[in-house]
Amino acid sequence: MPATSRPSGRRTFALLASAAGLATAAALASALPADAHSGSGHGHQHPSRYQDVQLLSFNDLHGNLEPPSGSSGRVTETEADGTTKTIDAGGVEYLATHLREAREGHPYSVTAAGGDMVGASPLISGLFHDEPTVEALNKLGLDVTTVGNHEFDEGAKELARLQNGGCHPTDGCYTDKRFKGADFPYLAANVLDEKTREPILKPYWVWQKKDVRIGFIGVTLEGTPGIVSADGVKGLTFKDEVETINKYAKVLQRQGVQSIVALVHEGGFPSSSSYNYDCDSPGAGDGISGPIVDIAKNVTPAVDALVTGHTHAAYVCTVDDPAGNPRMVTSAASFGRLYTDTTLTYDRRTGDIARTAVKSANHVVTRDVAKAPDMTQLISKWNTLAAPIGNRPIGWISADVSSTGTESPMGDLIADAQFAYGKELDPETDLALMNPGGVRAGLTYAAKAGEGDGVVTYAEGFTVQPFANTVNLQNFTGAQLIQVLKEQVSGSNAAAPKILQPSANLTYTLDLTKTGADRVVSDSIRLDGKAVDPAAVYRVATNSFLAGGGDGFTTLGLGTDDLVGTDDLAALAQYLTAHSSAASPLTPPAANRITIVQ
Repeated sequence: MPATSRPSGRRTFALLASAAGLATAAALASALPADAHSGSGHGHQHPSRYQDVQLLSFNDLHGNLEPPSGSSGRVTETEADGTTKTIDAGGVEYLATHLREAREGHPYSVTAAGGDMVGASPLISGLFHDEPTVEALNKLGLDVTTVGNHEFDEGAKELARLQNGGCHPTDGCYTDKRFKGADFPYLAANVLDEKTREPILKPYWVWQKKDVRIGFIGVTLEGTPGIVSADGVKGLTFKDEVETINKYAKVLQRQGVQSIVALVHEGGFPSSSSYNYDCDSPGAGDGISGPIVDIAKNVTPAVDALVTGHTHAAYVCTVDDPAGNPRMVTSAASFGRLYTDTTLTYDRRTGDIARTAVKSANHVVTRDVAKAPDMTQLISKWNTLAAPIGNRPIGWISADVSSTGTESPMGDLIADAQFAYGKELDPETDLALMNPGGVRAGLTYAAKAGEGDGVVTYAEGFTVQPFANTVNLQNFTGAQLIQVLKEQVSGSNAAAPKILQPSANLTYTLDLTKTGADRVVSDSIRLDGKAVDPAAVYRVATNSFLAGGGDGFTTLGLGTDDLVGTDDLAALAQYLTAHSSAASPLTPPAANRITIVQ
């Protein structure tokens, strides 16, 4: 499953201008009259026939109000000479500035999102049932969004509260002001109440300025129930994305709305990780694969563009519609690192979009612009409220738990915690693997804020695992498991190995004197003391990033029988609490599961 379909777990407790460098650009060949881009017709007695409408969009914010850290806070850019560089990106203080600057000079501008605005959120938002994110989106000027799978992490009633406002039914109000909910509509055209058979939220919304009207239809992936906890989708039915979009496109047309954009929380996989990759080379849509391609090929030609998400990928592509005409399909990665700027040329004579003039580009939310003061204030307010939770003890350790080394004690501890949690989810779980890049820090024995030597606070745990991944279970053959281990030191990881941190029951020898996949000594691999059977099936716990094939572990993206659990930090906290106390602190793992020859 994609690394981005990370439902379920949320950290909750009681208590988008200017572009940086190159921009991904795709444009359909213009075949319009000379005044096709004449704008609002200033200086004319009557408006021109064609009106450019700016569509700004982003997706999969996941409550990342503060600048995301590590790889989650960077984008890759391909330079003119073919080399690549990374750019620090994201953070709503910068996103707000970029969006506000982008809107300047565009009187006809609408901002839309492709789902997963909340869920699997960092501490500052997740602690408060994502009220801070909704508040930020209101200030950002978001006009409309579709729901994503993560909008159902806490169920339909909580989603309705995010839309309509009101204090949390269990945790109450967090401030002296009642939560007012979203100023923008959440669209859920293909999410039906099992009893009424009607959409649980608005299926579509029409943006209008003067005589220009554009309809938006919002859907999430039909497979949401398979990647969200059962409680989150209880009483709901998820319908086919294409059938639903086509149905409501007809509804909009009957209302006289001919310009239509589909907001689809399902995505694709471009052939490059660079945000400015040309996925229309050598031909339209040749550089993208995945579910969104089939959706785009089958959605009615009445729809003029698709804003997508879910896979956390960056692309601006054209995919032919059923009539064989190219149509724009976009996605702005995730975590607020990019936004997409699309020009829709509205034909006042037909009321439709002149699709041959549509152009689009992704832009980096760089951090070299001024911070939006209102967002800085918002972040400060919620961080102050989060402090008491961050100071909560979650465990005790007898010594420092280091995060350094090819195999680190901290990495092993996380793997053990995910294995233990996996066994609770499914007793058939056989092992766990943790990516080293996800271990952002170790745990220190010495007291940091007066909590006492050996005490591990929630804030310290969050520093170790800040990415809000979920713990995922998948089935692999023994042959695939062996291949995963080889991918640590081969392929894209040959030059800079990424050694997975294993749970205690997996051991093997890593011979660094050899090259490539040969560095993993295959006949040394043991699980619970026994050789791995290539034909047998093994249940493996990983985090959601690895489960999507992240860090070059493509085989981990091929697992079956997916089961998604809580977030990784919750699993670590649960493990520490269960296996340590003030009187009996946890001893750091010895980091001896991998025998290294060098």
